[in-house]
Amino acid sequence: QVELVESGGRLVQAGDSLRLSCVASTRTFNLYTMAWFRQGLGKQYELVAAISPSGGVTDYGDSAKGRFTVSRDDAEKTVYLQTDSLKPEDTAVYYCAAQFSPLHDRTYSNSYEYRYWGQGTQVTVSS
Repeated sequence: QVELVESGGRLVQAGDSLRLSCVASTRTFNLYTMAWFRQGLGKQYELVAAISPSGGVTDYGDSAKGRFTVSRDDAEKTVYLQTDSLKPEDTAVYYCAAQFSPLHDRTYSNSYEYRYWGQGTQVTVSS
């Protein structure tokens, strides 16, 4: 069982930046594909960003491209999401997800492909 704990979400103004963090409990963090999803009110889960176990492969949802950056620190067992130029439509609960991927250095785009999930952190962007 892997526990994921997100932090960093808060109320900000449009144009501001936030860095979200997700700490994992597993000793084999370096074998996990990590991702950030978000869910706006009344909406489905949406991929924000994903990063492969090596960090060499990243993937971004359309809404995140050019504004958000995903990174990982294996020593700290932490994945980060740097969010810049935030817009009111970025308002959502942001979830960290993990999938054990020891054989393939890849990302996954769909929420059902991730086994472990955090509780989420709320990001609210005011106009």
